[in-house]
Amino acid sequence: MNYTSATCVIALAALALAACSPSAPVPAEPTPVPEVGKPVEPAAPPAPDVSNLPAGTYTTDPAHSALIFRVNHLGFSNYTASFSDVKTELTLDPAIPETATVTAAIDLASLTLPAPPKGFVDELLGKDWLDKKTTPQMKFESTGVTKTGPATADIVGNLTLKGVTKPVTLHATFNGGYAGHPMDKHARIGFSVKGALKRSDFGVSLGIPVPPSTMGVSDEVTFEIETELSGPEWKDPGTPTPPAQ
Repeated sequence: MNYTSATCVIALAALALAACSPSAPVPAEPTPVPEVGKPVEPAAPPAPDVSNLPAGTYTTDPAHSALIFRVNHLGFSNYTASFSDVKTELTLDPAIPETATVTAAIDLASLTLPAPPKGFVDELLGKDWLDKKTTPQMKFESTGVTKTGPATADIVGNLTLKGVTKPVTLHATFNGGYAGHPMDKHARIGFSVKGALKRSDFGVSLGIPVPPSTMGVSDEVTFEIETELSGPEWKDPGTPTPPAQ
């Protein structure tokens, strides 16, 4: 018997003795294995504590916000870009989120691309694509909010681009917030948002592949928003007043 075999025998013997020992811990119940082919449902986010959050108007904190979008390129990758100038105004009563309203304006000139070829940004902002000269902003205005879970909601609204207005649904997750902090005299809340749209609905049809080909750029555009918003000034009399700024 070589050294490796002897080591394995000793280890197995030790495990057997441990299993027979009266003081050995009871093995934990095995983790259920999901059925093959059946998707595992993600756990729902816990209900957030909103008891101390004030109702009022919240606006984008640009230092902690980003809007990223993706389109499929040739069937090979999801081309990713962003807009850096997004101004949002949210009117919210955290105790009754269904009554919330939100408006947003995206400055098309803030389009940011990874290593764009010369002239490519100007091409995308031209009349065949986003047409910044005619409509310099993309705008969203909510028409309704529906809770879908303890910390999630669907925000339905109208998106306007190139003079065309179409309904779009935003799937939002509330990540938390506070009423104020000694280093931040305003309330703060944060959200993660996802959605999708068809660019052809807004008159941006150039380069859409003709099925079954994937040669071009997809009609579907998916987007994600990570954002924090600043709200009413902290006025909690039971907490030390935050320092003036």
